[in-house]
Amino acid sequence: MTRKNRIVTLALGAGIAATGLIALAGDLNPPAGPVAPTHKTLTEVEPRIAINAINTPGDADSLFKITLPGSYYLTGNITGVVGKHGIEIVASGVTLDLNGFDLAGVAAMGAFDGVSVTLGGLVNIAVVNGSLRSWGDEDIDLQTLGATNCRLADLFVRGNTGNGILAGPGSTVSNCSAYQKGGIGISAADGCTVSHCTVTSNTGDGIRTANGCTVSNCSAEGNTGVGIGTADGCTVSNCSADGNTGVGIGLASGCTISNCTATGNGGDGINTGNGCTVAECSTRLNAGDGIDVTFGCTVAGCSTRANTLDGIQCSSQCTIRGNTCSLNGNSGDGAGVHATSTDNSIEGNNCTGADRGIDVDFAGNIIIRNTCAGNTTDWVIVANNVFGPIIDRRAPASAAVSGFSAVSSLGSTDANANFSY
Repeated sequence: MTRKNRIVTLALGAGIAATGLIALAGDLNPPAGPVAPTHKTLTEVEPRIAINAINTPGDADSLFKITLPGSYYLTGNITGVVGKHGIEIVASGVTLDLNGFDLAGVAAMGAFDGVSVTLGGLVNIAVVNGSLRSWGDEDIDLQTLGATNCRLADLFVRGNTGNGILAGPGSTVSNCSAYQKGGIGISAADGCTVSHCTVTSNTGDGIRTANGCTVSNCSAEGNTGVGIGTADGCTVSNCSADGNTGVGIGLASGCTISNCTATGNGGDGINTGNGCTVAECSTRLNAGDGIDVTFGCTVAGCSTRANTLDGIQCSSQCTIRGNTCSLNGNSGDGAGVHATSTDNSIEGNNCTGADRGIDVDFAGNIIIRNTCAGNTTDWVIVANNVFGPIIDRRAPASAAVSGFSAVSSLGSTDANANFSY
């Protein structure tokens, strides 16, 4: 290639490169009209409403007041003022996110709450995600004026004069903790669900519910009143009550309790009203009875050990079946199973190490397939009861077994026999 040809070729290449750069630079003549913004507005970034003196100004009895439906959030801690609620709610359809911040009351502030509904008939209110402490009355009150269908979640409350968390009818309370309240830790009105909550060292009951509630996966420890207490028609499951001054778990009528433990309480471990079912529960070292039920109840598959009085006490028309009762009457006087009235079926229980194994005070009960060992007296049954034969096998004199078969050492072929062993 000649020198002239090389110059032409280089010039042509430079021209093509320049054309490409111009093309990549974009249109030098943009379309007419205003240029649209490319950033998000503050409302788009945070569409909720901040709690502050501009958005939610307070009044004579509140620091802040929510008067319209919407989603609200805290931007910082709140310190109470004498004679005022922290946040007052007078509208339905409100979600209040405490955003992890703390609402703290002050000394001598009077009977005012951290968060309070002060208008009747409200629905659909949520209070979530924060800490409240030292208010002059309740930390959160959605119950007194009956706010319905509400949600309280992920809240920590401590050390106020009144109750901790009060939920209105049909509400849910979950993942909350109430500590050192002047009254009840968590109170729930009719039809509520309380789950995964912890109540500790409250002056009143730990958890107290009205009718038709469900309480699950909760822990009540060291409360001055009842650990967990319900009204009629409630279900309590997978809960524990330890070291409460009163009854560990106390139910009214028509309730079901299952897979719960009650240990070291100052009254009965579990106590129920009429028509209840107690299943697969464990009680230990309670100052009263391990389990105390009244009329028409079922107690099945439970373990009661080392309670001061009876392992299981029932009144009348009950079924007491398949329970293990050991060492009851501990530092007191008690039986493994104690029936105080008539028409009970006592079957398949194992009662050991008490003052009395099976103790029946009244005529008209049936006692079958029970086993007793190591009690001061295995059987104390008044006249005119129905029972299978009671077989004394405390000294069976049976041979050792090593192999695949052996003759029976029961001493009876009666399927309904009761045994001392």
